[in-house]
This record gives sequence, C-alpha cells and structure tokens, in this order.
Amino acid sequence: MATATRTHQTNLLDVTYNGWTNYKTWNVVLWIENDESIQDCIQQNDICCYEELLEFFYEYGSTETPDGVMWTDPEINRAEINGDVFDF
Repeated sequence: MATATRTHQTNLLDVTYNGWTNYKTWNVVLWIENDESIQDCIQQNDICCYEELLEFFYEYGSTETPDGVMWTDPEINRAEINGDVFDF
C-alpha cells in the first residue's frame, strides 16, 4: 500500500522568488550578478543603476535575458535591483 507524502508551505504570506520580489526580478539579477561580460560592462562604463544598464543593453541590441525575460518587463522590481545590485 502506498503512503501519501505531504508538504507544507511554512509561510503562507511569502510570495517571493528565491528572496526576490518575483521570478522576473530574480532572473534579471541572476544574469547581472553572474555574467562576467555584464559585470565587465558595468565596471568599464561606470554604470550605477539598472536604468543605465538598460540603455547600454538596448544600444547593443539586447532586449532580454538568455532565459527570455525582457529587460524592461514592468513586473521587474527596479528599486530592489538598484538597492541590492547597484548599491556601491
């Protein structure tokens, strides 16, 4: 006889994705923080906020992450990215 396995969500109010506002914000941060060419771009061009990085991406024809999330998606929490990623 098979037994049922139960899983429980420990915090019903937790609507984050890996500690970020949502999947799209997490995905963008994942690429910004882990792609060496993006990190080099930020350092070499003195990019200080997400909006400046977006300008650079669009100037060079990049409209989305390699996972298909649009850099300008309105669901991306830009304030969170600016505060956590670009907080020098």
